[in-house]
Amino acid sequence: MKQETLFVLDTPYRQKLHVEGFRFGRGEKSLCVVGAMRGNEVQQMYICSQLVRQLKWMEHHGDISSGYEILVVPCVNHFSINVGSRFWAMDGTDINRMFPGYDAGETTQRIASALFEAVKDYQYGVHFASSHMSGEPVPHVRVLDTGYQNADLANLFGLPYVMLRKPTPYDTTTLSYNWQVWETNAFSIYTKTTATIDEASAQEAVTAVLRFLSRLGIVKYNCHNGYISTLVHEEALTNVMTPCGGIFRRLVDPGQFVEYRQVLGQLLDPFTGEVRAELTSPTNGTVFFAVDYALVTEHTTAFRIIRRLHS
Repeated sequence: MKQETLFVLDTPYRQKLHVEGFRFGRGEKSLCVVGAMRGNEVQQMYICSQLVRQLKWMEHHGDISSGYEILVVPCVNHFSINVGSRFWAMDGTDINRMFPGYDAGETTQRIASALFEAVKDYQYGVHFASSHMSGEPVPHVRVLDTGYQNADLANLFGLPYVMLRKPTPYDTTTLSYNWQVWETNAFSIYTKTTATIDEASAQEAVTAVLRFLSRLGIVKYNCHNGYISTLVHEEALTNVMTPCGGIFRRLVDPGQFVEYRQVLGQLLDPFTGEVRAELTSPTNGTVFFAVDYALVTEHTTAFRIIRRLHS
């Protein structure tokens, strides 16, 4: 293992920003893994730390094939992690909405530019990402439908679902989108949590990356085969919205099969505890996402359901 500083950036109010990377093996640039770009992505940083730990052990025991290099970048935005801010602490901008970056622009544009310069030449790219919606998804691989994608490769991770998403305008400034444009096979992996550590899904994510590397012949790693992934198109998900605000009582969990008209959750009056509304499933299917707010407002997406065909 070789730990190195990928780039150093001057900042106006604090010490310099040093972004560290961990290299394993030698040879062609095979896989790059990027973790936390936002200040609340503790789970994503933790997953990368566990991946670094495992790859270090594997390299020591000769389990990384010759002719391949792997780079892991656990955290890009530790300034915001230190102060508990999701976005760049000085101006509230999002690094993962600044790619491919601009080396003479605003601070987050320069961070994105320096990071992209360090990671853009790898054959495969994995970003441990988090959603803009606060909630718990089923662990899955997300691939942007840019026309450059190879969704079949996503099956090699062995996670339960592969989601194919048509990019919106704001997706065009993300790392995954620009990786694909620069001919990297890019994948975003989502686990159950963001600001807190979920050990089980973190280990599932580490195993998924090692399974992917093993199936490509880059590492030697023995594990179970994982899942035969189900391909889901994001636009086919059914959203369940809250009809009013209140205390949210969730009655089902992500990954759980639900039936038509089954009660998924309740909205309680914050002062009296009375049930204001019940959220019912509009279809038979599997819960893909569930919100984790204790208090919700009207028209919040409380659940996303993978509709069962012919239900």
